[in-house]
Amino acid sequence: MPTPPESVRADGAPPAVVKAADILAEAARTGVPCAPVRGLLPEGDLETAYAVQRLTIEREIAAGGRIVGRKTGLTSPAVQAQLGVDRPDFGALLAGMAVPEGEPVAAGRLLQPKVEAEVALVLGAGLPHRDCTVADVLRATDFALAALEIVDSRVAGWDISIVDTVADNASSGLFVLGSAPVPVTKLDLRAVRMTMTRNGAQVSTGTGADCLGSPLNAAAWLASALAATGDPLRAGDVVLTGALGPMAAAAPGDVFEAHISGLGSVTTRFAAETEGEQR
Repeated sequence: MPTPPESVRADGAPPAVVKAADILAEAARTGVPCAPVRGLLPEGDLETAYAVQRLTIEREIAAGGRIVGRKTGLTSPAVQAQLGVDRPDFGALLAGMAVPEGEPVAAGRLLQPKVEAEVALVLGAGLPHRDCTVADVLRATDFALAALEIVDSRVAGWDISIVDTVADNASSGLFVLGSAPVPVTKLDLRAVRMTMTRNGAQVSTGTGADCLGSPLNAAAWLASALAATGDPLRAGDVVLTGALGPMAAAAPGDVFEAHISGLGSVTTRFAAETEGEQR
């Protein structure tokens, strides 16, 4: 996570940062979405919003969590326009967010889940430079995978601004990786085509070019942004590069499958509300 100035570090965070983190944590714990937290923080202040995110992740790590990668959000120009921003954001991926393919997502595990299809990169080397290039990303990446990100918001009704989503770990929820790794040198990630279905019906389409022009561009932006904070991408990290098409809402019992040309398919299933109940 980015290292904020001493004035907003978790060991001395101002009351507004602690309060926002507490509100988001309580929503996650109880399953009851909260009001937007942007009113607690300086308007448009992303540095403070990232301080909230950092405090949340530090608490997760203190409780036994482990960072396994990062995600890029707001890679779609349409979503950027909706939130009034001109750049992506980022969040942390924890080991507990990974859902193996074939394992259902338990009912009630998330508050307001939505699913989007992405290209995931798994790094074989770190990316420590503030001016990371696509060539750097290509050299550092071991392989690519088809992926589903199950985004979530602790904020009721997804009533979010850029400050809300950054504070809420870039609206992260869970992620599912496909099982067919492909070397990035074998792909033109800009040209890949994605189709995603929900219960067999198409709900999203897109291409690699819909993700900041290419998933590699998104990864280079993320690497540069994290390096500037002093907390760069490292070998072994999973990088979710951003949505290739619109997200789709998920409900108990839904099955999602995404196919990305050159990378194959990835599937996830949401357990029915009665699944697993004792009788």
